[in-house]
Amino acid sequence: MVKDFQGGKPFNKGGSGGKPFNKGGPGGKPRPGAKVLVKPHRLPGIYTVSMGREEAIATRNMTPGEGVYNEKRVSVLQGEEKIEYRVWNPFRSKIAAAVVGGIKDINIKPGYKVLYLGASSGTTVSHVSDLVGENGIVYAVEFSNRSGRDLVNMSKKRPNIVPIIHDARKPMDYRFLLGMVDTVFADVAQPDQARIIAENSKCFLKNGGHFMISIKANCIDSTLEPKVVFEQEINRLKEYGLKPQMKLTLEPYERDHAIVVGAFRP
Repeated sequence: MVKDFQGGKPFNKGGSGGKPFNKGGPGGKPRPGAKVLVKPHRLPGIYTVSMGREEAIATRNMTPGEGVYNEKRVSVLQGEEKIEYRVWNPFRSKIAAAVVGGIKDINIKPGYKVLYLGASSGTTVSHVSDLVGENGIVYAVEFSNRSGRDLVNMSKKRPNIVPIIHDARKPMDYRFLLGMVDTVFADVAQPDQARIIAENSKCFLKNGGHFMISIKANCIDSTLEPKVVFEQEINRLKEYGLKPQMKLTLEPYERDHAIVVGAFRP
């Protein structure tokens, strides 16, 4: 049985009537003089950043002083060390939307090896890079040459990202570039996306590992209700030998989207 989590928890609310954590000074930084509090999120490697009644999730920046997509950045002093965090906006990232929406687990943790299908220019990949840290690896697959150039340039400053500019439908073509991974995430928005993540999981996902897939209903069948499409895709994942465990819709951050998380050969 697939557990259905109903998403839709407002982004960055700091209690009743909280304001969005998206008002800052130049350079993607919060307002001067505001007190910033950072505490660990319930999911490993993620943090909650609070500033008064404003709140957001964030990841610890692997490259302090540098942003990736003009995201907000905050710095706090811990002892004698200054640590920088990057705000993770759920309107820009489906994984962030799932976290803010209350997903139980994304199965991406410090030290993990992650295969990311549909990496685009690397917005979310950069946060996954922060999450897994120096001891983890993100294998980022992107088919578009244009987005791939941005991905490659970003990875030059993040040694734990391995950019793979190739078609995710053909995992055997890039099998020599990576070994077994702990988690496979797919955001490919293709009608055959269930087959794509299944084929990549069979090639690279270790037994007992986990997968996560972003499903865009309109890319599968625009004539059906999204909830019908989601259930059909869950059944397809089962037919391909995967074991879906939970589903979360991503409203209000993404319309007609859902995240499905599951296990592989548990």
